[in-house]
Amino acid sequence: MERLHAVVHGDVQGVGFRYFVQRKAQQLGLQGWVRNNDDGTVEVVAEGSREQLEDLKRALQEGPRMARVDRVETRWSNATGGMRGFDLAW
Repeated sequence: MERLHAVVHGDVQGVGFRYFVQRKAQQLGLQGWVRNNDDGTVEVVAEGSREQLEDLKRALQEGPRMARVDRVETRWSNATGGMRGFDLAW
């Protein structure tokens, strides 16, 4: 199990991006959270298999129809466990 920490830059707030990420993560069976940051980015922490996380990363790079993703910063580490479900964090 691994952990993906991603920060998505672009026009990604106010376009349903967090809900898009939550749906995709739930479909993939991932644990974690997604939130809007004050600087206009969207931050994601997800845990699961490398394959599942790579699928999520690809989805982050595309985003929902109304979003414009300029870049996705990613950091990989070992999963810490303890997260249940995939939440919208505030």
